[in-house]
Amino acid sequence: MTTLFAQPYDISAHGFYFDSFDDFARNSISLRNDYGDPVEEFEIQFIDGDNIDCALASAWSLNQGDISVFFDAVSNWDDHQKMVFIIAVGECGYSFDPASGHPDDFEVDIYEMDSLVALAESFVDEGLYGDIPESLAFYIDYEAIARDLSVDFTETVIAGKRLIYTCR
Repeated sequence: MTTLFAQPYDISAHGFYFDSFDDFARNSISLRNDYGDPVEEFEIQFIDGDNIDCALASAWSLNQGDISVFFDAVSNWDDHQKMVFIIAVGECGYSFDPASGHPDDFEVDIYEMDSLVALAESFVDEGLYGDIPESLAFYIDYEAIARDLSVDFTETVIAGKRLIYTCR
């Protein structure tokens, strides 16, 4: 379960915790400041939930206008879709419209690898560099291939997972 906190911009009002859009709507409508005036604007803060959802909230730049869409994403997107979003929006700088956007719209390739050297070894094993005779396989400089891959690929850690990605 994901828990958020609505911190009013009005310093004479007290915020509240919520774990659904309905909770937010119910609490925000009834909230009053110390002078009895309604509170209308909030800073939305991620408080508790899965590590991947924390990273998603950070990349999302939560605001009170798109809380319901965020809760839908937390519930309906799988971890891979969340990672694609986090990388595309949070690291590659893609723009995102919460009302109509979806992680499948982004062109991001993600590999769960420990390093670019491991990615280079994987690419060679998969045959991306063609068929390599066994007698020459011991002479391949994987570190040189990794340096070449670093032009297009970047390493990151999301929710404790080491990932290598490229944005197209």
